[in-house]
Formats: sequence, C-alpha cells, structure tokens
Amino acid sequence: MNAHQLAGAAARLKVNIEEKSFRTSNGGTIEVLRDLNFEVGENEFACVLGPSGCGKTTMLRILLGLDKAYRGSVQLPGKAQARMGAVFQEPLLLPWRTVEQNVRLAMPSPLREANLDELFASLGLAKMRAFYPSELSLGLARRAAIARALAIEPDILLLDEPFVSLDASTAQQLRHLLLGVWSQRPTTALMVTHNIEEAIMLSDRIVVLSDRPAHVIGTFDIRLPRNYRNAQVKADLMRSFREKFAGMENKP
Repeated sequence: MNAHQLAGAAARLKVNIEEKSFRTSNGGTIEVLRDLNFEVGENEFACVLGPSGCGKTTMLRILLGLDKAYRGSVQLPGKAQARMGAVFQEPLLLPWRTVEQNVRLAMPSPLREANLDELFASLGLAKMRAFYPSELSLGLARRAAIARALAIEPDILLLDEPFVSLDASTAQQLRHLLLGVWSQRPTTALMVTHNIEEAIMLSDRIVVLSDRPAHVIGTFDIRLPRNYRNAQVKADLMRSFREKFAGMENKP
C-alpha cells in the first residue's frame, strides 16, 4: 500500500518509501529503493545526491505520482491539491507551441492570464516568448522548462538533473538564474544531481543516497546564506562533505 497525503501549504515534504521494486524480463525482481526516509522543510532547497542508477529518478516519479507501485507514504505541501512544478533532463517543450504558449499551457485556469513579464525577464527569455522550441539552443530550452515549472506557482518544485549535458559555462549560468528566480518565488524544492559542487552551490541540505537499493546514508546541512558561498567557502564545504562521506565520487 502507498499513500500521497496533503498536510497544508506550510507542511514539510516527508518521504517514506519502504520498498520499490521492478520486475525483470526473466521473471526476477530488482529492488531499487528500500527504507528511503527524509524530509525537506518549507521553502527549503534540497539536493539528492547518489550513485548513477541508484533510483533517484524513480524516487522523483513516485513523488510526482507517476509511479504508484511502491510501499510507503509521501506527504506533500499543499492545501487541496499540491501544485507540482517539474523540470526534467530534457525540456519536453511542445514543438508547435511558442515559448510563452508552452509556459501558459501548464498553468492552472486561475493563473492562465497572469503577467509573466518578470519571470521571463529573470530567466533571460523576454525577447524569446514568441520563439518556437526549434529556434532555441538547449540552454534556452532549459530556461523555458524552468519558466513553465515556476509559472504555476508550485507548492513543490522537483528537478531531475536539469543542467545535465550542458557545457560548464551554460550550466553555471543556468544555476545562477535558477537561484535568482527561486529566491524571488521561494517554494519547497528538491533536485536530483550527480554533481557535488552543484549541490553545495544551490542547496540548504544535501541528502546522500546509497547504491541500490537506495536508502539515505546521511544528510549535509548548509546553513550559510548563498551570497556568502565564495570560492574559498565552497572549497571548505566540499572538504567537509568529503570527510563526512568518504568515497563519494563526483560523477557526471
């Protein structure tokens, strides 16, 4: 049995996945998640870090309600129905819709006519609202995907390695843009990543997972405001992280 619960707009995200398995083609079973428990506070930005293939994306699919075949429970922030903004590894924009149409299509009816000038400007998309996805670089398409997720004013924002496959400069630029717009529109956020440096830059808390079947092996809280995280501070945080989680690799 599993359950998705709502506990009010100010509630914490609470994840308690007791067990998640997949059936293999030869009739066997692969256990992906086992006793996976953690929480994310209201308006906290958390990153989930773990080895490739350990089940991070499966966990996100469970949170999104796309996979209900698991044992456990999930508590989401939200009063009646949690608004969930999602940014995936691929932008998944409709090619026959403009940037603005893609964004507005995802918005609930009460917000459909909202003014998006500030959001588009914050993400550097002000001049590209009438562009089609085929006219965008991958970096700009990723910005449009972030705009689509935030325009719905989500109770929770879920991100699945949104900067993967981008060159280092573009990825870093998008991290700064995401932080800027998230700071203007704070919401509970959970991002999956392989990148320790990225997690240290973005998050208030890093949740570290084991190999499959994934469970939490520890958390790394960062209480220092992001504007104080200069190169030296981030290097110190990296050293502290590696001391706490010896053997963790920064894998692409």
